Amino acid sequence: MYLVSVYFDDKSNKIISDYINKIAQKTGNTFMTDNHVPPHLTIMSVEAREEEKLTEVMEQLERSLTKGQIQLVSVGVLLPYVLYVTPVLNLYLEDMVEQVHDMVKNIPEVRMSRYYQPMQWLPHITLGKKLSKEQMQEAFAVMQEQFVPMEVTVSEIGLAKTNPHQDLVRIELND
Repeated sequence: MYLVSVYFDDKSNKIISDYINKIAQKTGNTFMTDNHVPPHLTIMSVEAREEEKLTEVMEQLERSLTKGQIQLVSVGVLLPYVLYVTPVLNLYLEDMVEQVHDMVKNIPEVRMSRYYQPMQWLPHITLGKKLSKEQMQEAFAVMQEQFVPMEVTVSEIGLAKTNPHQDLVRIELND
């Protein structure tokens, strides 16, 4: 499985990483830190036979996508195991998803996850994963104390393999 994700400016990365680290410290669940999962927002999940074709699409996207801002406004859960922060799904983010979707759908033998279709997805930035019921409660308590809504800059797009997380391509977006 491959993920197309966006990454954030240095200041935002530090804040989100601090959330991830505090949750890991409080809960003892170090899945995110052990697997070196960087702060990211997945915009597409695909299964593909030819990694090279996905890499080519990423290089094409470099020319058409630009940096932009999103607002992180809320903390949520995907029951039973995931705690996340979520952005407002604004025009910038939705346009990016549509551009990526339009380019990837033309690759033969690619299967796109139904959970990441334009206008049918829940944008989220995972802070804790594989949390037990007790760890979820502890993690949520951490975020109740720490989280403040903020604006972040989307500065990169990348392609990664999962389990464990492995960046294949990361491209800085144009201003």
